Amino acid sequence: MAHRATFIPGDGTGPEISEAVRRVLEATGVEFEWDWQDAGADVYEREGTPLPDRVVESIRERGLAIKGPLTTPIGSGFRSINVALRKQLDLYACLRPCKSYEGVRTRFPETDLVIVRENHEDLYAGIEYELGDPKTDRLREFIRETEGTELREDIGVSIKSISVYGTERIVREAFEYAKAYGRSKVTAGHKANIMKLSDGLFLETARRVAEEEYPDIEFEDRIVDNLCNQLVSRPEEYDVIVLPNLYGDMLSDLCAGMIGGLGLAPGANIGDDCAVFEAVHGSAPKYKGQNKVNPMALMLSGMMLLNHIEEREAADRLEQAIADVIREGSSVTYDMKPTRDDPTAVGTSEVADAIIAKMERVTAA
Repeated sequence: MAHRATFIPGDGTGPEISEAVRRVLEATGVEFEWDWQDAGADVYEREGTPLPDRVVESIRERGLAIKGPLTTPIGSGFRSINVALRKQLDLYACLRPCKSYEGVRTRFPETDLVIVRENHEDLYAGIEYELGDPKTDRLREFIRETEGTELREDIGVSIKSISVYGTERIVREAFEYAKAYGRSKVTAGHKANIMKLSDGLFLETARRVAEEEYPDIEFEDRIVDNLCNQLVSRPEEYDVIVLPNLYGDMLSDLCAGMIGGLGLAPGANIGDDCAVFEAVHGSAPKYKGQNKVNPMALMLSGMMLLNHIEEREAADRLEQAIADVIREGSSVTYDMKPTRDDPTAVGTSEVADAIIAKMERVTAA
C-alpha cells in the first residue's frame, strides 16, 4: 500500500532538489502517493499568500510531508513560511541529526548526534514590544513598579516564555527518539544559572521527566555556552541534545558546520498528528535552474521520513548509498570537492543518478 504524503517542491533551487529527492525515494522501492502542493514566493505572486490553506490542509489530511526550501516573500505578512507551518500544524519538535560521513572535509569526523529543538516557545514566540510603542512604555512602567528596575527608554523588548507543558513534550520527544534509534544519552542545554525562572523551569522539568519516565536512559545537563565549547572539543561525548528554541536554532547550525555544512544537514518538524521533513538550508535563488546545488540534505531528510513511516530497511539502504557516494567523492557537487571550482563536480540530478545506481547495485546483489 502506498504511503500518502504531501510534496512541496519549494522555490528557487527547490524544484530541482525536490525532483532529485523524489527519484531516490521512489528508487528505494517504497511506494508513495504524492500530493504536489506549491508554496512560497512564486505562489504569493499568483495567489496573494505564500502559504495557501490548501497546502496546510493537504498535510493535515495525510499527516506526512516533505518540502523543498521556500522563500518568504517580503511584504507577505509572514515572518517565515516555515514558522507558520509549524504553528498551524503544531509541529513542536525540530529534529536535526548531525552526522559526519567518511569523505567529507571536517575537523570533527567522529560527530554523530541529534539536536532536538523546541519550536514554539522561548524568544521566538513572537511576543515583542517595539521602540516608541505606548505598550512598551506601559511594560517599562510595570517592570519599574513590580521589580524596581528602571529600563532605558530607547528599548525594544522580546519576551522569553517557557512552559512546563512545552518543556515536557519536547523532552519526551528527545527520550522517545533515543529509545527508537538506540541512542544512549540525552543532554539538556540551558542557561539556568542566569535565567533561573525560565531556563530554570526548563531544566527542572527536564530533570523530572528524565527521572520519572525514562530512568533507563542516561540524562545530563549542560550550560549552553559550555556545551558549545565541549561540542567542538569532544563531540563524541554527545548523543541527543534537547534545547529551548533559540539555543536549538544556534546549535543546530553549529553542528551542521561540524559535519561539512548545510548541504548535509537534514531536518524534520514533528507534532502529534503531522510530520514535515525538510533540509535546513535555504532556497539559494541565484542558483535556480543551474542543476548545481547539493541535494543531499533533503535526501537525508527523505531518509528520516522513511524511518518515520517504519520503512527502516529502505532508509538504511538510502543512507548507505549516500554515504558510499560521499566516500568515493566522484559524483558530488562543487561544495563537496576540495576546491569549489573543481571541474569534476557534478550537478544535482547526477548526484541522484549515482545514489540510485548504488541502491540498484545492492538490490541486484
